[in-house]
Amino acid sequence: MRTSRYLAAAAALAGLTVLAAPAGAQSVWQKAKQRAKEKLEQQIDKKTAETPTPTGAPAAPSGEGAPAKAAAASAAEPEAAEAAPAKVNSGADFTPGTRVLFATDFAKDELGDFPRKFELKGGNMEVAEVGSTRYLRSVSFGSFEIPLPEVLPEQFTMEFDLKPVSGWGQYVYFTDDEDRRNYLYFFADGAGIEGPNSYRVGSDVKIPNRERHIFKIQVMADGKYVKVYVDGVRVANAPNANVGRSNKIVIETKADQTHPVLVGNLRIAAGGKDLYKALEADGRVTAEGILFDTNSDRLRPESDAVLGQIGDMLSKHADLRLAIEGHTDNVGQAAANQTLSQKRADAVKAYLVAKHGVDAARLEAKGFGAGKQVAPNADEAGRQKNRRVELVKL
Repeated sequence: MRTSRYLAAAAALAGLTVLAAPAGAQSVWQKAKQRAKEKLEQQIDKKTAETPTPTGAPAAPSGEGAPAKAAAASAAEPEAAEAAPAKVNSGADFTPGTRVLFATDFAKDELGDFPRKFELKGGNMEVAEVGSTRYLRSVSFGSFEIPLPEVLPEQFTMEFDLKPVSGWGQYVYFTDDEDRRNYLYFFADGAGIEGPNSYRVGSDVKIPNRERHIFKIQVMADGKYVKVYVDGVRVANAPNANVGRSNKIVIETKADQTHPVLVGNLRIAAGGKDLYKALEADGRVTAEGILFDTNSDRLRPESDAVLGQIGDMLSKHADLRLAIEGHTDNVGQAAANQTLSQKRADAVKAYLVAKHGVDAARLEAKGFGAGKQVAPNADEAGRQKNRRVELVKL
């Protein structure tokens, strides 16, 4: 479109000049007109070559007559097609948790049995093989419970495969508190978060042959902030979804013999938040997944994953300095908790220096004992939140 307009303008300008020129100088002006046209075409060719072709768009024509062909093609296109839409970056990448709380692919379960790690709450379900992959196959309305070794932390992720059924919802609950909880819903053509007072956020999922499609579901929670992904696309982004926390997850299925539901490849893990983004946004972040032996400053092996993330972050951002803060619950003597929290902060610092080569001058370690509680210590869930290591940007 632009090419044709430029050529038309050049031709019009040259034509006006010819009309204004004396008759005897006609051939000279014709030559000047031709040179101007050729120069303009060269400029357009150069600009076209420098402009990247949008993904999926046909390559620009080449060879003799290319500018004219390009101009003809542009003239036939609508005005809105001149520029490709800008790519939108919403930072929607899913970050899996590092400390696994539960995972199964049903490889150790007998075909035809209900998984021994789950608790059946109702319905008709069994382990079945589809192709070379095993799933929990539900052929009725029912539900099952996934027991966890601890109460879900503030930051956690959940991943699983799901083949739902059109018209029937499949639901995931993180607590039994029906009056306050929000929960996840999944249909063959939509997914998101629902809850009390008609709270709902989600979007349609446009998938061909969705009756037979197995979706990859990913959930990332940070306090009340919950994001849901379907096949890598974020379909729900809720900053105030009170999904709650407990030491179990309940999945409710709606299916029948003709329209079964499949659930597979479950993984539930602590953590999942991008540490550097959190530091940039808030100045501090709880490093979920740093664990110690009871009443000890000895790091447990499952801490390696998140400590590796911290080491990588410090390696990528050479100007980043951190304070490592150790915190405990209020069980025991205050002086002992203070000492323990300091030793744990020192242990994290020593690990990063020894294992990841971080300059010790970039790290400060300090223990606060039970002096900065973030939750009541009335139950294990609250005490678990208080036993933490925080990273603070200096």
